[in-house]
Amino acid sequence: MIRFHLPEAHNSVSFFIGLVDIYARRRELFRDNVEIASFFGSRQLIWNGGRAILIPYDAKSFKNFIKLYNEYGIPYRFTFTNTMITEEYLDDYDCNDILDFADNGLNEVIVYSPILEEYIRKTHPGMKITSSTCKCIRDIDEVKAELAKPYSLVVLDFNFNNDFEKLEMLTPEERKRCEILSNPVCRPGCTRRLEHYNYISKAQLTYPEWLDSQRMLPPDKRVSPKEHFTEWECKDRIFDPFGKKEYPLRVTPELVYGKYAEMGFENFKIEGRMANIMMLAEQISRYMAKPECIDEFRYEVMVRACDPDRYKLNLI
Repeated sequence: MIRFHLPEAHNSVSFFIGLVDIYARRRELFRDNVEIASFFGSRQLIWNGGRAILIPYDAKSFKNFIKLYNEYGIPYRFTFTNTMITEEYLDDYDCNDILDFADNGLNEVIVYSPILEEYIRKTHPGMKITSSTCKCIRDIDEVKAELAKPYSLVVLDFNFNNDFEKLEMLTPEERKRCEILSNPVCRPGCTRRLEHYNYISKAQLTYPEWLDSQRMLPPDKRVSPKEHFTEWECKDRIFDPFGKKEYPLRVTPELVYGKYAEMGFENFKIEGRMANIMMLAEQISRYMAKPECIDEFRYEVMVRACDPDRYKLNLI
């Protein structure tokens, strides 16, 4: 079984509801032995990491979407991978509240911080925990040590992608518990990666305080959240969907279903939490649809995303 973990972009929820609808109703469009293993993401919560999410947090709508995914039998995995968590942030009401709501035996958490991991294991012992790729573990022996810990899955650093000499060093059981980040756009061996995650994490942690400071100002004196956080500048992060740019770390669909599946790897992550609907449709259709059904697959998802009322999709 090939299990895909998909990025729930907070501004493209209609796309994912459309996707799970065709997953339930049009399974013949999907490749054989493929499943949606989880959606991963967050909202404007201080434990979030990996990508900065600074839109207003609406607990009611977030809980409704998690409930809807769960009704399809699909777990939600919280990207609580902030690299700068200290004990002072553990009592955050919104983060604890959403975990209390989601702790139903199905949903999961992705973590970076040992402090946060210990806290969640203590307060929500039934929730599965995944080790984050944000840890940037680049030594295969350290990967094995991570796999020896009680994680549900370990998301590999994408520098291991297509390095089959290193991947062959993992046992069959270890390979089943590895998650491969399939579509990175970064260059190999980037030395700024952890710095990038720290930059995002700091912005996520300090955003509530910054927002409160803005509320103390008259409306004409307030500034855009872009004044608090500007996107990390990196030319390598530009995505080219038309094949004009080479991505040496990309695990293509052909490699997923050929080489990796034959080696015993089962879990694959598709990044794109900040992507728009068109980019998501292009990425996911190529990985999950039967090659001869890609156009129909993409169409069926997009028409549902653009006209959810017609398909009676619940987007509360």
